[in-house]
Amino acid sequence: MSKAEKSKVSVRNRKAEFEFEILAKFIAGMVLAGSEIKSIRNHKASIAEAYCAFAGDDLVIRNMNIEEYSHSTYFNHEPRRDRKLLLQKSELNKLRTKLKDKGLTIVPLHLFISDSGYAKVEIALAKGKKLYDKRESLKDKDLKRNLSRSDAFRD
Repeated sequence: MSKAEKSKVSVRNRKAEFEFEILAKFIAGMVLAGSEIKSIRNHKASIAEAYCAFAGDDLVIRNMNIEEYSHSTYFNHEPRRDRKLLLQKSELNKLRTKLKDKGLTIVPLHLFISDSGYAKVEIALAKGKKLYDKRESLKDKDLKRNLSRSDAFRD
């Protein structure tokens, strides 16, 4: 197994696509400490309960859990601290104006390591789904699964 294959980190927020209707997606960098990136590379991160919010002029990701690095000294990081997201100013302004609409939020969808070795997070401007929308999503998912099963039996 090569080094590139070992370092494939992909953490998905599966609940986000079920709970929210995705309107726009963005890729953002993150400001991390050294022990945080090492923990992410060891697959010790979770974005299941995370969300994004503006803190002053900066967009931060809150409640993202990156476990403490096991081989670190007492200079370890705090697991659920706010982490600054790096976006262009035009993208930040677009998100800030869209958030003023009622019912819109920013949710993280996917945490990954880029080809250049930096931790990136895919965030989305999203609108919460109603209960009947979630039921429709489940029906579509079941229908697709049944169709794929019936296609598999035909082969």
